Amino acid sequence: MPQNWKTYKLSEIVDSERGISYGIVQPGKNAEDGVPILKVNNLTDKNFNKKNLYRVSQKVEEKYLRTRLRGGELLVSLVGTLGEVYCVSDELIGCNVVRALAVLPVLEEYDPVFVEYCLKSPYIQNQLNQIATTSVQATINLKELREVEIKLPEEKERKAIAAILSALDDKIELNLQMNKTLEEMAMTLYKHWFVDFGPFQNGKFVESELGMIPEGWEVKTIGDTVNIPGGYAFKSKAFTDFGDYVIKIKNINNKVVTAQGSVCIPEEVTESTNEKFIIPVGAYLVAMTGAEVGKTGVVPDYGKRLWLNQRVGMISNPKFENAEVLIGNYLQSDECYQIIQNLAYGSAQPNISSKGLEGIEIILPNDLSIIQEPLSLMKSFDDQKLSNYNENITLTKTRDTLLPKLISGEVRVKQVEQELKNVL
Repeated sequence: MPQNWKTYKLSEIVDSERGISYGIVQPGKNAEDGVPILKVNNLTDKNFNKKNLYRVSQKVEEKYLRTRLRGGELLVSLVGTLGEVYCVSDELIGCNVVRALAVLPVLEEYDPVFVEYCLKSPYIQNQLNQIATTSVQATINLKELREVEIKLPEEKERKAIAAILSALDDKIELNLQMNKTLEEMAMTLYKHWFVDFGPFQNGKFVESELGMIPEGWEVKTIGDTVNIPGGYAFKSKAFTDFGDYVIKIKNINNKVVTAQGSVCIPEEVTESTNEKFIIPVGAYLVAMTGAEVGKTGVVPDYGKRLWLNQRVGMISNPKFENAEVLIGNYLQSDECYQIIQNLAYGSAQPNISSKGLEGIEIILPNDLSIIQEPLSLMKSFDDQKLSNYNENITLTKTRDTLLPKLISGEVRVKQVEQELKNVL
């Protein structure tokens, strides 16, 4: 540790009047007009709606005024998934939290943003894992949490380090917001052409089993445009911590396929596995079983081979130009998601087969050339989204590499400035 860095306990850098506290132990019945209460899963879902939060009565909440959020506090998960860290945004002011979250009202003089990154660093995360008890499930006791030590440089360096890490996070978030906009643009275009038939409203419409459609169009199936085969039934005993990634349903989140938390398979397994189960960059995948059957995601470039696991479908073998773009966007529509939900079957959990997916009906023109213009535009949206996802992989790797080194003083700000310029 550099000489000008000082070590503090977490209890020494928070508002002394509020201290470090956990939230409501027994929330009781939901009170529609009560105080909104944050749970851990609310914070992991960036798209949650504050209006839909569980609420407790004012009388119950008054016993926990120290954990009522004022904005800027840090929250640390204490139960189950330990050490997840969140900074309270202004929109959450007035909420309270459950017992599983600790509230750290870090004093401004210690730079809460810097402290947030410290808490996310391996140095602090290791401390949290060491103090956790596991009698029933992993739990961090507040007494031990208050004693956790944190190393802080002087103010100028704290702010510089926080600025570097924040710049990377801001760029990642900007790319995600751009992708959300691109998704909305693609879906608007899809609905205009293939649901509302906007360019053909002045022409003749004819009856079909799906309602009125433009003359010259007909009801087809997804199988007339692409195939959606399922993955390979890898044996769980073959999974390792090294090798190629195996993509399961759990890896499909928020319309993108993530490699985080993937199991791997070694070379001796892949050598005997048909290469048709290799997932190309840019492919669309769809969940074929479970509570989230029908969810879809596109595959970024993770720099290593990905293999398709059983019960995950992959759009392949397009029958005409940009067919995979059409079906990829169709699968991501609310309309198609509901169709899949309705078709899913199974006594224990919902399931849909490749045949079931390929049998879903879709309306297409006999002359496919007339839809190439909108499909080409949708492909450009998809390509930009993929580029943003790929950039986020690089940005995330850079942040995760720099964070422990900057927080520990192993590298200094001036040493990483050029690297930062190369990725931002």
